[in-house]
Amino acid sequence: MLRLRFHLLSTAAVLMAAAALLAPAQVQAETYHTCKGFIDSVPATISQQGVWCLRQDLSTGIASGSVIIVAANNVTIDCNGFKLGGLGAGAGTATRGISADGRYNATVRNCSIRGFYYGTYLAGGGGHLVERNSYDSNTLGAIRVLGAGSTIRGNQVIDTGGSTLSTTNAYGIYAANGVDVIDNTVNGVAAIGANKTAYGILTGANGDGSITANRVRGLEANGAGSTYGIYGNSDREVMRDNDVQQGAGVAGSIGVRCAGNQATARDNVISGFAIGVQGCLSSGNTVNAN
Repeated sequence: MLRLRFHLLSTAAVLMAAAALLAPAQVQAETYHTCKGFIDSVPATISQQGVWCLRQDLSTGIASGSVIIVAANNVTIDCNGFKLGGLGAGAGTATRGISADGRYNATVRNCSIRGFYYGTYLAGGGGHLVERNSYDSNTLGAIRVLGAGSTIRGNQVIDTGGSTLSTTNAYGIYAANGVDVIDNTVNGVAAIGANKTAYGILTGANGDGSITANRVRGLEANGAGSTYGIYGNSDREVMRDNDVQQGAGVAGSIGVRCAGNQATARDNVISGFAIGVQGCLSSGNTVNAN
């Protein structure tokens, strides 16, 4: 009897251990073992390379500057699913959530970034990675990356626009100077000023980059402004396998727009725009007009 009880307990222990191994890890503890240090208050400046983590939600009401500044090369900001919030500054904010200027290999991942003028702003340098973040209610642009060899992938961008500081166009994602924009969802971009335009994904000087497998929807122009699902302002850029849609056609709206026929639009699905594809070397696109 004692041997049987021991056998049953041993079997139960093995099953419990196996279940623990198979159970999904808590998002907030995903990468703690790699953290060089923790960001426990903001504003903060990171001046040493390594992985710097959040372990709680952080928020601020500052109306200008940057909440987290990356001031060194080879820095990763890993929020571990926690929130970085700036809604307290209101629609007139000029604040950037996470920023870097002239740095190399800056990574922003696993963050929920809300309520900033720019959610993430990485300018210059290169080799940046912005992945698996959620952007919500940022007032001008959610993600802006300028830097050769950079990647923006797997992010969710919702409800961008509404700034009272600027009366200009609004965009979900802006990429320039050789950035790949891959597998992101942009849902809801509202132009800000009178007769201004809403861009889902906007690029400039990005001929060494590609726009691939993204989903863009929910664009809202202002007055006589227009909407562009993907606006590629670069020769040689490739736009492929994207789903671009809006509920009702806007005069002059364009699903996928290229700077010229040296740029390629291929195998995109486009619905609800006045013009499906413009200016591109076009192949295999599916266009459902108004």
